Amino acid sequence: MLLASQLSRAASPASFDAADIARPVNAAAAAAQAANMALYLEVSLNQTAYGAPQPFELRDGRLYASVATLRAIGFALNDRDSGDTLAPDTLPGVSVRFDAAQQRVAIDAPLALLDLRVNRLNAPGADVPKASASPGLLLNYDLYASRDDRSDNATAFVEARAFGLGDGVFSQTGVIRHYREDGAPRRTDSIRLDTSWRWSRPESMFAVTVGDVVSGQLDWTRPLRLGGVRFGRDFGLQPYRITTPLPTLVGEVAVPSAVDLYVNGLRQYSGEVAPGPFQLTTIPGITGAGSAQLVVTDAFGRTRTLDFPFYAAQQLLAKGLSDWSVSLGVAREAYALRSFEYGSEPLLSADLRYGISDRFTFQAHGEGGDGVVNGGVGAAWLLGQAGVFGASLSHGRDGGDAGWQYTAAYNWSNGRFNFAADTQRSHGDYRDLASRYGLGAPRVSERAVVGWSDARIGSLGLNYVRLVYRGEEPARYAGATWSRNLGARASLSLSYNQNLDRSGDRTVYLGFNLNLQADPARPGTQLSVSAQRAGGLDQGAIDLTRPVPGDGGFGWRLQARGGDSEEGALAEAAWLTNAGRFNFGYARQGSRDYGYASASGALVWMGGHGFAARNVSDAFAVVSTGVPGVPVLLENRPFGRTDADGVLLVTPLNAWQRNRIGIDPMELPADTRLDRVETLATPRDRSGTVVRFKIDKIRAAVLSLRDDAGAPLPLGSEVLSGNGERATVGYDGETYLERLLERNELRVRLPDGNECMVRFDYPADAQGIARLGPLACAREAAR
Repeated sequence: MLLASQLSRAASPASFDAADIARPVNAAAAAAQAANMALYLEVSLNQTAYGAPQPFELRDGRLYASVATLRAIGFALNDRDSGDTLAPDTLPGVSVRFDAAQQRVAIDAPLALLDLRVNRLNAPGADVPKASASPGLLLNYDLYASRDDRSDNATAFVEARAFGLGDGVFSQTGVIRHYREDGAPRRTDSIRLDTSWRWSRPESMFAVTVGDVVSGQLDWTRPLRLGGVRFGRDFGLQPYRITTPLPTLVGEVAVPSAVDLYVNGLRQYSGEVAPGPFQLTTIPGITGAGSAQLVVTDAFGRTRTLDFPFYAAQQLLAKGLSDWSVSLGVAREAYALRSFEYGSEPLLSADLRYGISDRFTFQAHGEGGDGVVNGGVGAAWLLGQAGVFGASLSHGRDGGDAGWQYTAAYNWSNGRFNFAADTQRSHGDYRDLASRYGLGAPRVSERAVVGWSDARIGSLGLNYVRLVYRGEEPARYAGATWSRNLGARASLSLSYNQNLDRSGDRTVYLGFNLNLQADPARPGTQLSVSAQRAGGLDQGAIDLTRPVPGDGGFGWRLQARGGDSEEGALAEAAWLTNAGRFNFGYARQGSRDYGYASASGALVWMGGHGFAARNVSDAFAVVSTGVPGVPVLLENRPFGRTDADGVLLVTPLNAWQRNRIGIDPMELPADTRLDRVETLATPRDRSGTVVRFKIDKIRAAVLSLRDDAGAPLPLGSEVLSGNGERATVGYDGETYLERLLERNELRVRLPDGNECMVRFDYPADAQGIARLGPLACAREAAR
């Protein structure tokens, strides 16, 4: 969106009298002004240096220049011939100051006479860092086991990945279950979930997935699981690109100025702008209505302030940007129940979004196959400060059954208040691919949400839902929620939900939380008390919890609950380590007692090393130093130390983004040399990359050199070792070398041109940076 607000122009500097302009500063200048002379002068326009010197002519104490020269400087003289010559101070409002001694000319002119380029400030870029992936394997796992006197169960969810062989990543997920119920024989079941290979090209934001895919990406379409291929645009491949319209301010300044932008009271940008028009873009991440303030301070210290409102919408695409996908395959049926059950008819689904303008995004969808044909169009509009409205209309047919579906949605927010409402209705026998292989489209689906937040009252929310399916009773629900912080350590929450078609179907919940830690900024024991009435039954619970620290450690939980329904209790302990998370617990539910345990983590093989780690949801890196115990930093924060093999697994990293990884050299021995102390690692999607830091042990020493008389060698003497290392002798005849050999020979060139030789052995027991000497330097005659 473009907020074209014209900034008040900064006043031009005060004009100078023509006689003052041409007044010489010394005798030489007077002689120069007495005659017509061709000059090349350094030029500044409105206090901004132009660049290379430009040709001028001094006639009778006045400067003249060609129209071509003045255009190059920045004047708009479209009505004059390029070869014409004129004095710039004859133009209205233009002043000229000529410094003959410095061969400079300062020109001040109104912006109306200038043709300056637009200065774009804080413009979002489309940075595409080069990503890499090293060959490797990864296995994520989630294990759960429980047992009581009648049954037992062990379930494992696993995700296997292979990456680094080409530009793609292979992924396989599945569930394995081994169980016994009520004395029945033990059984083992395994279900394959998703198998896919994904290939990405970040430069064009294009990705292809082969295997199990999900079609659709629009709010008013229904997705369908397919076995086949999906390809299209993926904005996640360029995370630094801004895809939504950003509020933009346009203005102009007459002299160099400082620009500060405040959004909702917080400074978001500060910079400098040269004379001329400028365009300032706000930062991304702002949603809803807001207020911006632009403060411009010119070179004379004068300040101009401009306030303007804006509305940022994440549902829109920036002008000219498109988002699309195409899915082709056969329907995946009985997902999570059977491993390989697919339809036989080919299906096709395609979606498109296109930013026609910063205020209007067009949408289109089409799908078909197995007798179904469905297509529709939609759009999202930005209604200025009034919010965002969206609508769609689609038609679907399956054989003789056909019908229409329309949707409408509206939302508005300003940080403290938000409102959203949408409706989806179908008429006739509307059909889509999801209807063919699952539940039909709802006749009516409506939702409304209102939220309000206040520091004194708290957060209040109201909601309404209506859902009607063919052949079923309509369902309507309304609810309200409220929550408020009671100081820095406690909070209270209340919720109420009511079935509007059955007066007895309601749920009321009241909860209270208290942090027992005196310092609320530190994790500590927390107390939670709750009461609930649902379906005519009352239930209460008390929880005492010490959460597991995010950086690792021990936590626990105790719970007791009772009321009209089954009573129960729970005791649980948890550990979070670098190798994963582990939970153990014992619970009572009614008359049934059971114990349980769970574990989650990952196993990684990459770079010739195996690692046990926490669950790896995205990308990661293996830091290799070849030296054990090296401190490793992630985004300038300590992460861990390399193991006995000198390697460390660092996770999680953000795929396709620059992640700053470094090592702390302060804890390394003094006799080591590093090729670098930090680097930027950019891994590919769900893959790992090897980051190497070269750490070499060196033979370093401070040498004390003496001449034949035992006096220190002169300051500035040049030292050349046999391996090519060079150094200079400092005070007291000392010099430093770090690439010494077991046996060394140094040639020293003295300031008087003579040379001397030093021969010595490096001590085998030297530690760190040794101090050797005094070492005699045998003088040789000058060559």
